[in-house]
Amino acid sequence: MIRRYGETPQMDRRYQIRRGVYAILPYGDALLLTHQAEPEPEFQLPGGGIDSGEHPITALHREVMEETGWKIARPRHIGAFRRFVFMPEYDLWAEKLCLVYRADPVLRLGDPTEAGHEDHLIPSKRRLSFWRIPEIGLLFRCFRPRCACGAMRDDQRRQVIYQRCLIAGGVYIF
Repeated sequence: MIRRYGETPQMDRRYQIRRGVYAILPYGDALLLTHQAEPEPEFQLPGGGIDSGEHPITALHREVMEETGWKIARPRHIGAFRRFVFMPEYDLWAEKLCLVYRADPVLRLGDPTEAGHEDHLIPSKRRLSFWRIPEIGLLFRCFRPRCACGAMRDDQRRQVIYQRCLIAGGVYIF
């Protein structure tokens, strides 16, 4: 079962399933993010919707290119979550099924092609602010890394998730 984050679905409402992909993109000692200017300015993991008939990996490459201008390699699936939300840009209630990958940014080909987006390499010394990025915050809340030592404090869980996102071979979070 894919963990849910956010509001409990309303039983009297119909939700349309919207599949999406997001990428955690470590680059040296930094993380490649996109900054979206509207509707509210915020840093985000590059990603978005999977078009009808499109493979998730193809969508991941397309979304990263559109939102950052970078080519990526070696995507590895690390987790998933779902949310029940209203999407005003589509005027619909959606069950968002979000697949999260870790990939390597390998070449910046140009500026992002999607309007209102800028690519940013955020140095590791700003790592703590990563938890304010919506998708990383969702990962933190949705995934509970297993630990042989029992219960983990929030700061320990954050560190485990961050380390697993950076591991070269990729590790499944759940």
